[in-house]
Amino acid sequence: MRGTLLNTATVAGGALVGLAMRNVIPASWQPVAMSGIGLVVVALGVRMFLPSRNVLAVTMAMAVGGILGTILGLQHLLVVFADWARTALGGAGRFSEAVVTTSVLFCVGPMTLLGCLEDGLEGKIDLLKIKSTLDGVGAVFFAATLGPGVLVTAGIVLVVQGALTLSAKSLRGFANDEAFVAEATAVGGIMMIATALGILELKSLPVADYLPALAIAPIVVAVGRRWEARKA
Repeated sequence: MRGTLLNTATVAGGALVGLAMRNVIPASWQPVAMSGIGLVVVALGVRMFLPSRNVLAVTMAMAVGGILGTILGLQHLLVVFADWARTALGGAGRFSEAVVTTSVLFCVGPMTLLGCLEDGLEGKIDLLKIKSTLDGVGAVFFAATLGPGVLVTAGIVLVVQGALTLSAKSLRGFANDEAFVAEATAVGGIMMIATALGILELKSLPVADYLPALAIAPIVVAVGRRWEARKA
């Protein structure tokens, strides 16, 4: 859990720094900063998608995962939680947007899963150290532009990454399969691009509804392998 605790601390610390900077940065500069962040997120998403070896598996995972997430109402639940946190903590402005956006960005990606598995299985936190640094820097800019909702995301990071770390032994097989990791990472890349579209104010998509796709992608790969084996 050391890596998760470090990551939680850097997100919270970065958010506090960003909130302090918010009073210094002119309001006219904030859209420029957000656009810059959005463009970087697009680049990261594309980079995560490119190593995919099975675009069909990713496509099926996104379609089925999106439908499942919609049925479960994942985006709605996240928004409801963000609104509840805003009311409970007295937040204002773009509080809920900050929670939803940064929760997806900080919890989706190969470093989240692989870092937590490394922490839980080997006690190493090298990947989570890198992720903590990146998330901390991101939290500064998000908090400076979107406000205190990023502080709530620190708690979400603690819960999500803590659960993954504690479940590391049961997820060992996933981490050892390059194809599983590659396609799940590609799905995460698409989700990051979708989030970037919202940051850039081009298109608002219910990104959280696609979260089941992260688990469905490896399942599609496994089913494809069995099908090929039968044909052979």
